[in-house]
Amino acid sequence: MNKWITSALLAGALVSGQFLGQAMAQDDKDTVRLGIDVPYEPFVMRDADGKLEGFEIDLGNELCARANLECSWVEQSWDGIIPGLLARKYDAILSSMAITPERERQVMFSLPYYNTPSVWITARDRDIDIDDKASLKGLSVGVQRGTIRDVYVTQEYGDVLDIHRYGSSQEVVNDLKSGRLDLTFEDFPIANDAIDFRQEDSPYKQLGDSIKTPTSIFGKGAAMAFRQRDKALAAKFDKAICEVYADGTFDKLMGEYFDYDLSVRPSEADCAQ
Repeated sequence: MNKWITSALLAGALVSGQFLGQAMAQDDKDTVRLGIDVPYEPFVMRDADGKLEGFEIDLGNELCARANLECSWVEQSWDGIIPGLLARKYDAILSSMAITPERERQVMFSLPYYNTPSVWITARDRDIDIDDKASLKGLSVGVQRGTIRDVYVTQEYGDVLDIHRYGSSQEVVNDLKSGRLDLTFEDFPIANDAIDFRQEDSPYKQLGDSIKTPTSIFGKGAAMAFRQRDKALAAKFDKAICEVYADGTFDKLMGEYFDYDLSVRPSEADCAQ
């Protein structure tokens, strides 16, 4: 009887140990949640089935694979994306976030993975001189709320332009196309994809030069954002960013979505760390 009890206890311990080992193995597997604002074409959008796709989705999945991480995407509106990270709704942000001094006081950034300018867009038949601030008095401009373009327009043109702030860039584009806005100040790739202003027969046009400065507003490029304490996680993604640039994977992905160069190649010193 005692032998049977002992054997049963041993068998139970082995089975429990087996399940405990499996659970520990699952717990040891690194999983990461990535926060992203949707939509932001062509960086992120939905396919016909509602699945997320786009340049940053492809890039993020590639970076996760190289970092040996199991990643999932968490949707978050832009104006709450940093608070969501700090509240631990997700582990990192991968959503075209420009590195700026103000944001660096809140989060830690990876190496930048792309950089693009911002552009003024209006209807082709409009005669607007963006460099003559006095002539802009009372005109309406649309920007996505909480973006660097919101900051720039507010700081540089807030005294003359009537600023309309929206929850997404698509809402801005919709109101420009409907005639409810005189101007929009938009990220170049977004404007290029959604407004198609570079074509000769486009009903829209760019005003003035593309803008990337001052750095205090536009930063050094777009990067992933992390909580300040998550240095090890940031280091994994930095290594992956260096790898996708080194072997040409970034250029391949970029070519699938853009017909211009938005690369910001990391230096040897950055990748040697």
